[in-house]
Amino acid sequence: MPVKEEDFSEWYNEILQTAEIMDVRYPVKGLYVWFPFGFAIRRYVYDLLRSLLDRDHEEALFPLLIPKSEFMKEAEHIKGFENEVYWVTKGGANELDVPLVLRPTSETAIYPIFKLWIRSHADLPIKIYQIVNTFRYETKHTRPLIRLREITSFKEAHTAHTTWEEAEKQVKDAIKLYKEFFTRLGIPHLITRRPEWDKFPGARYTIAFDTLMPDGRTLQIGTIHNLGENFARTFEIRYEDPEGEQRYVNQTCYGISERCIAALISVHGDDKGLVLPPEVAPVQVVIVPIIFSDERREEVLDAARSLFEELKEEGLRVVLDDSDERPGAKYYKWEHKGVPLRVEIGPRDLDEGVYTLARRDGEPKYRVRREDILDEIRDAFSDLGMCILKKAEDVFRMRIMTCTTLEDVEKATKKGVSRIYWCGKPDCAHEIEERFDLSLLGVSEEEKDRGACIICGSEDSRVSYLARTF
Repeated sequence: MPVKEEDFSEWYNEILQTAEIMDVRYPVKGLYVWFPFGFAIRRYVYDLLRSLLDRDHEEALFPLLIPKSEFMKEAEHIKGFENEVYWVTKGGANELDVPLVLRPTSETAIYPIFKLWIRSHADLPIKIYQIVNTFRYETKHTRPLIRLREITSFKEAHTAHTTWEEAEKQVKDAIKLYKEFFTRLGIPHLITRRPEWDKFPGARYTIAFDTLMPDGRTLQIGTIHNLGENFARTFEIRYEDPEGEQRYVNQTCYGISERCIAALISVHGDDKGLVLPPEVAPVQVVIVPIIFSDERREEVLDAARSLFEELKEEGLRVVLDDSDERPGAKYYKWEHKGVPLRVEIGPRDLDEGVYTLARRDGEPKYRVRREDILDEIRDAFSDLGMCILKKAEDVFRMRIMTCTTLEDVEKATKKGVSRIYWCGKPDCAHEIEERFDLSLLGVSEEEKDRGACIICGSEDSRVSYLARTF
């Protein structure tokens, strides 16, 4: 394996292939193939996301193809995507009467149907989501899971409400949901309100979640948009209030893509390979029999098989590696795939009534009594999740530097994020962005202290973040 901290790009590409996450050899730029193991990671990550959304959302599915007549209705929205869309203009050998767009996102597919579904205030709120593929003609350097032409795992939620205040509450609820999701994945993050020039096309404002990758660049891993009445006015989405008046709905939408998988891999992985939180690991426990001779071979294998069946019955995702490979080769294989916990069983363990446990986070091996094994595994899972999160957060915080001068900014953003005060004026932001080829992530949603703008010196400026971005 390449050394992660020395050549993150090479490490990332290598681990996608050798850990069997994605095959990059598909003959269309920006389109990639999920290996079964990688797709299993995706499954458990998105199962977690679904479980959070299903508390008060309903899952739906809307078509991939959007008529040009609907797509072109919202001018600001179209301007934001006009250079990224794929057009379908023929059906077989025949020209289509109405050209179709492969969805880059689904507002213009969903909102004509919202118009039909919503008649009265009694129909509100609506909270739906879908997990689908979207297509964007990405012209920059494509990168698996990070910058794609086919986003295969786009979760987009869409809600409609009677008032602006209800939509604002939904934005806050979405922020809480995303915070729980990324915390359970162990991914530290910044939450910012994007500047006006970087908000979602058609939104009143955009909230974004960003994490920090090993090469010092930030990765946007989730967005939340308050749309106000903008799309409702375009698509004539109205409801009748209790007094019989026709009013426009207020809407929100929020999305997460497989960039969350890229962050999971990149933030936690090390020079041995993947490091996965137990909750989303395709294999949570691997059992490795340690066999030195044929004399006690069957005795050791029987014990391993018995433990395998016990853990499987308890609902754990467990593998028994009884292959003929040497133990060291097995250790490397399963460490590379990020398996959180390894159980080693050898003749000495059987004699002493104990099993040996090895954690993927590098803690020393330890031995537990056979009768306590299940409780020990569950305790280890809980502690692993917390340790993985703490380690990631410690690294993350160390790479955020409060800057009061432009020299500080240049230094900080070579390896991480620059924390500054910004007055909110576009000219000040653009000056620093252009000078250092950085992006203003936006104003912090969590830090409320004030200071002097790093450019113009205006007092009462807000905490903001600058970084190199993907």
